Amino acid sequence: MSKKETTNSKEVRKQDYEAQKMNSSQKFKKKTDKNLPWWVELLFVQIGLPDKLLIKILKAKKSSKEFIKNDKKSLITSLFVITTFAYFYPVIKHAKNKLDCESIAKNYIIKNKNIIEINNRELKMLSTNFCYGGEEIYEIENLKN
Repeated sequence: MSKKETTNSKEVRKQDYEAQKMNSSQKFKKKTDKNLPWWVELLFVQIGLPDKLLIKILKAKKSSKEFIKNDKKSLITSLFVITTFAYFYPVIKHAKNKLDCESIAKNYIIKNKNIIEINNRELKMLSTNFCYGGEEIYEIENLKN
């Protein structure tokens, strides 16, 4: 009787192993039969773009994921630097425009108003005033006439 039990247990084990093997192959098939992402469905199935383009896109996606995974520190640093430049760019541009306007107004005052007895501080004050909409330059002209 003990021989029958051992053979039966071996057969049961064998059947269990085969059943597990079949189940794992079904699971593998389920994993490979996933639904396509919406963009693949739209671009490559519905519209009909070439498969070579899909291969290139998927390779680029994989390499970018690896790059992000491996170089997080340098990526965060570069994003911080770009954000800093983008934040301060309007301030720098405004300062540059202000300096350009002042130099143009200074040259205009020197050429057109013929002011000899004015020092650099007053000239800078007049050019700044002119750039911000002041009318002191026109008053100088009126006093001269």
